[in-house]
Amino acid sequence: MPSAPQAAVVELLGRDGRAALVQRVAHWPVRIGRSPACDIVVDDSHIAAEHAELQLQPDGRVRLALLDTRNGGSVGGRRLLAGEDAELPKGGAFQLAGCSLRLRTSADELAPEQVLVVHPVRHWALLPALLLAMLFFQWVDRWSAVDPDARWVDYASPLLGPLAFVLGWAGLWSLGSQLFQHRFPFAVHLRRALIVIVGLQVLEWLLPAVAYSLSWPRLMVLESLAAPVAGAALVAWHARLVWPGARRTLDGGIAALLLLGLGLQVGARQEQQYVFGPPYLASLPPPALRLASPQPAETLIESLKPLKAELAKQARKDNEGFDEDVGGE
Repeated sequence: MPSAPQAAVVELLGRDGRAALVQRVAHWPVRIGRSPACDIVVDDSHIAAEHAELQLQPDGRVRLALLDTRNGGSVGGRRLLAGEDAELPKGGAFQLAGCSLRLRTSADELAPEQVLVVHPVRHWALLPALLLAMLFFQWVDRWSAVDPDARWVDYASPLLGPLAFVLGWAGLWSLGSQLFQHRFPFAVHLRRALIVIVGLQVLEWLLPAVAYSLSWPRLMVLESLAAPVAGAALVAWHARLVWPGARRTLDGGIAALLLLGLGLQVGARQEQQYVFGPPYLASLPPPALRLASPQPAETLIESLKPLKAELAKQARKDNEGFDEDVGGE
């Protein structure tokens, strides 16, 4: 009689590759099926009453033999029908109908213990502070856009809409963590989203002030780049929590999508005078913030002279189009 391993288990794998059910092997051969008389019971309607059998060979290797089954199985990508058998590969993975199983023995090398990632509750006041900061910036933006006698309902949508969105966003990523990591770190995902959102809101306020103060209007180019870059960074930050073992793949894919998006943005604006943002300020901060010395009016006039030829060219084009329309009538 062949010498059996000291211990062995058969695992029924879930969709995420984790063991959903583990049953110890008490003796050889091991019969697998839906019948309670089997050694390993798999409750699946596509599994036969006695579907397959694991047979230990004299040299210690294990073969999978299919019994009276219509749906068959597979080993290492090779399809098996009733009456056929095959040796299990390294790792012991095999398929019966639509079920994925794995044989593990005491002779198999175990993967090293993984470090448990624990996210302790630190700085408990940070999360509500970020929420209040986001709502404050939303309220100020709305306050500057509505009439002074606006009702409270005029503020409800701009405040509650982004709040509902960020809560739903964090909830979806938390469901992903629950699916792949069996944890629901809602507070962690929410904090990461709020950090990026509040950072963008601060940048939206701070950038025009700095550009005006130092007389660097080209600094506003960063405003067009900030949203896509921050969005890509946020997705990567969330994804690392959901799939910590695929950081390089995730970072590479997200970076490629970011470059593609920036390329499309450049292509859409190739006919404009600027690519990412206008070289001027749409609004002027308080004069007290001005640090750069004022420029004379002649400097502005000289900087606008190159536009004369472009405007004349555009005017001629518009006139030609108008003449064609009139002639056609």
